[in-house]
Amino acid sequence: MTSRLACLLVPLFPLAARLRSEPDLGGEAVALLEGNGTAARIIAASRRARRAGIRRGMSLAQARALLPKVTARGRDTVCERAAQQSLLEVAEALSPRIENAGDGEIYFDLSGLERHWPSEHDLGSALIEAAGRIGLSVRVGIASSRLAARIAAEQPDSPTLVDSGEEAEFLAPLPLSRLSVEARVLDRLRRWGVESIGQLADLPGNEIASRFGHAGQILHRQARGLDNHPLIPHAPSPTFDEGMDLEWPLDSIEPFLFVARTALERLTRRMTRRGLGCLRLETSLRLEPDGTHERSIELPTPTRDVKTLLTLVKLDLEAAPPGAPVTGFTLSGYPDRPREAQLTLFGPTALSPDRLATTLARLFSLLGPEGVGSPLPDDAHSPEGFRLQQFAPPPPPEESPPEIRGYGLLAVRVLRPPVPIEVIADSQPRRINAPVDEVAQRRPRIEGTIRVASGPWSVEEAWWTHDPVDRDYWDVELSNGGIYRIYCDRYSRDWFADGIYD
Repeated sequence: MTSRLACLLVPLFPLAARLRSEPDLGGEAVALLEGNGTAARIIAASRRARRAGIRRGMSLAQARALLPKVTARGRDTVCERAAQQSLLEVAEALSPRIENAGDGEIYFDLSGLERHWPSEHDLGSALIEAAGRIGLSVRVGIASSRLAARIAAEQPDSPTLVDSGEEAEFLAPLPLSRLSVEARVLDRLRRWGVESIGQLADLPGNEIASRFGHAGQILHRQARGLDNHPLIPHAPSPTFDEGMDLEWPLDSIEPFLFVARTALERLTRRMTRRGLGCLRLETSLRLEPDGTHERSIELPTPTRDVKTLLTLVKLDLEAAPPGAPVTGFTLSGYPDRPREAQLTLFGPTALSPDRLATTLARLFSLLGPEGVGSPLPDDAHSPEGFRLQQFAPPPPPEESPPEIRGYGLLAVRVLRPPVPIEVIADSQPRRINAPVDEVAQRRPRIEGTIRVASGPWSVEEAWWTHDPVDRDYWDVELSNGGIYRIYCDRYSRDWFADGIYD
């Protein structure tokens, strides 16, 4: 069975990609230029501009002579790359076999989709509707060869279908220029009196191959509505990119955030359609005159919240300003599956990953990345020793934890600063008096006779520094209630309460 191919084609693709980034210009007279200065020429114009007589190849001065209020925009490769990625994602939602032909042109195999769509016409209409939701106006052609599908997609009544086996008849009246023909081959065919694709298809294939070689054989197969090679599979991009070149350089952060918001909205909508969230966001700024400024933001959990991402971009740029006016930008989102949160009926609501990311970003801007993290015990003898590691919320447990039997362990509530105490060792049993330097009852009152004592545990550390640690630690239970951790400083012979066991 001959495979069926669909061609998605965006007319005037450079202009359509630019209007996708600036949807407010959709009904205006817009001319897209390529080049610099007086050498810039119009490569595409909107329908309103074409009605005024503006054509491809004109200069901006010529266009303004016909329509003074025409809006001029430069060709933007960033917008075109983002639009092409979005178009590929529309096709990827239907078929895994996709070929990226570039510049708003995509082919994909329809094999197996007949089980999900009543007819090919319904499938083509669904493709047009899906592309419209991402801001692109596409035309769809369906046939059994690339050339027939491409020409069918150029027809005004979309979707256009070419029945299987009728590709040669559909292509026959078209001129030879619709084929990918070298100029010398085209001139030679015309000298033979061959003017249309149908006339070329009627010639013997072996005679064409003997005179033009392999290139002639390829042309003859195309004229007959046959493909010369299968689809070239497209590998999905690992990132989602959005951005644009700015009409005017921006030298403050607020105008930039205004245009960045719309780009983030497009980026998050694309991720939402794939069921993904942004785990890392890279910001690449193009600076005046020829500089660049690149930043990367790591998020604790994948998110699709535009407000959160925009806040992170703002905080990051405020911490490290670019230092020059911004002429363009690209936002690249690295996707991952969003973390599923376990809801609860009786406990407090779990912390939102989006709010967590915003809070961490504010802490980073205030304290720096080295001042924020999860504390871990340091590989040292001192109880106060700790180190920070990058904070990452723990994943949900895969199974229920085992039931804990017994009384469990006591947790120590550390007193900082340590509370000075007086230990009377002359009497039997030994006794701990009230703290020596109690300030307005902000420190706990520790007093009583020692009933049970365990220790000492000696700690000696950093003896080579100006602030050495040399202590004897004890765990004591007092007659008045309470279990405490106390220690004696060997240098000063003073006693301190270091913590309370709860």
